[in-house]
Amino acid sequence: RGDDSTPRSVGCASGRARSPRPARTMSCISASLVPRVVSSRRAGRSRGDARDDPRAEMTQPSRRKVVQAAGLGSLFPWGERAAAMAGSGRGGAPKPGSSAGGPTNETVKLVNGMRHKRMGGGDIVVSEFGLGTQRWGGADFNSPDESLCHQFLDRAVLEKGVSLIDTAEQYPIPSDRARPEGNTERIIGSWLAKDKTRREKVVLATKITGGSNVTKKNIVKDLEGSLRRFGTDYVDVYTLHWPARYTPQSNWGQSLQYHREQENAPWYRDHASFEEIAEAMSDLIDAGKLRGWGMCNDNAYGLTASCYAAYALENGHAPCVMQNDFSLINRRVEENGVTEASSPANENVGFMAYNVLAGGVLTGKYLDVAAAVDNPRDPELAERLLNDPRGRMDDYSWGKTLYRYRSGPAGDATRQYAAIADAAGVSLTELALRWCRARDGVTSSLIGHTSMAQLDETLACFDANGDKGKPLPADVAWEIDRVHMRNRLPIFASDRVGRDWDGAGEIGERVP
Repeated sequence: RGDDSTPRSVGCASGRARSPRPARTMSCISASLVPRVVSSRRAGRSRGDARDDPRAEMTQPSRRKVVQAAGLGSLFPWGERAAAMAGSGRGGAPKPGSSAGGPTNETVKLVNGMRHKRMGGGDIVVSEFGLGTQRWGGADFNSPDESLCHQFLDRAVLEKGVSLIDTAEQYPIPSDRARPEGNTERIIGSWLAKDKTRREKVVLATKITGGSNVTKKNIVKDLEGSLRRFGTDYVDVYTLHWPARYTPQSNWGQSLQYHREQENAPWYRDHASFEEIAEAMSDLIDAGKLRGWGMCNDNAYGLTASCYAAYALENGHAPCVMQNDFSLINRRVEENGVTEASSPANENVGFMAYNVLAGGVLTGKYLDVAAAVDNPRDPELAERLLNDPRGRMDDYSWGKTLYRYRSGPAGDATRQYAAIADAAGVSLTELALRWCRARDGVTSSLIGHTSMAQLDETLACFDANGDKGKPLPADVAWEIDRVHMRNRLPIFASDRVGRDWDGAGEIGERVP
């Protein structure tokens, strides 16, 4: 069992000898964002010249002015800015004629026991549990097929009040010729087609492939492809799968430090600007093809700069949501400025949390017997686990890519949280889900499933009418915080760093 996550490591060969760790191909931080995969898959769709955009020569607010405005505006929330906070372009666009709007994350209604919260400052309201769909209809060993995906939707949406479905044009991951990218959107569309009333019951969130694929032209073109697969004429929320620009926080390794020289890499040098992206998204909202937009795998700078790029447009619509990795063992967004920037007191932007169960690690399934790739001294056990995997961490590719959730510090934290759960008489899964649900910066938790039993377990933790839907007791929450204070950001810490790794992490990403 796991959550939506996108492995994107591509090898860059290196002939340097390595100290003891499993043999692997060296990869650079830029490659971990698959810019080359995107470039080859979408040949000719990288950022074009002025001929692609007839308004390219128009005077645009400089990025420096946008960022300066962001810094000053957040300090002085009055006057013109206070008026802007109440405007329709802030944090999502209300439907024509609607007066709906308010603070993000406020509970708006209860549907079959499921709380529904406002996403951003407009009228987009979503269930606080969203269906993660990354492997729906995919080529993974436990990817749910179309029939099971429809069962998930029947149970969650039609019976239990779930409205949010999160997907991407790049899903399923992994894909193959028989199950290509876009198949997940098609499966959702085939379920919607069974009954025309279903479209109004759901909030569809999908993503454009990130990096050099993000241009004004491609934002329009890729959305049209998603609309065709869904069989609908609008999408509720459209996000960048990862940023167009370089940032160390949008890879699957342990990179946190910003390296300025990466700005000049060929796949970042001419990336789409915040202004270009905001203009494209705003035009699509005005055309009725979107209700709101946002970004994934980004940071406080990206969020705030995107907001102020939109504010600078005559009819701009600011983003309504950010989507990032968030769990008991990764509170980064709460402590690096994202939650602060998203607050109704500042930019009033929603937040979708993914990998709430840390790729299945926070179910506890890997505590007694380590993941297959973590058993190099017991090749017989490793081979057995690879042949009969308990989850994605026992898969060789996934296990390598998502190693940070099983770093030494992450493992220590997971064992301590498991002990807290045991003392409280709940499962580690329940502890992780209930903790995330209660965070005031989280609008919705995105969770993936491979069986109906897993889905039912999740639904119970989000049922406001049941015992599991209640907040964790205060003493349990404090014990969780005590562990956090001793081991603050475990998935970005490691006790496996070779002396001769020369600034590279376990999958070749740039560290620290």
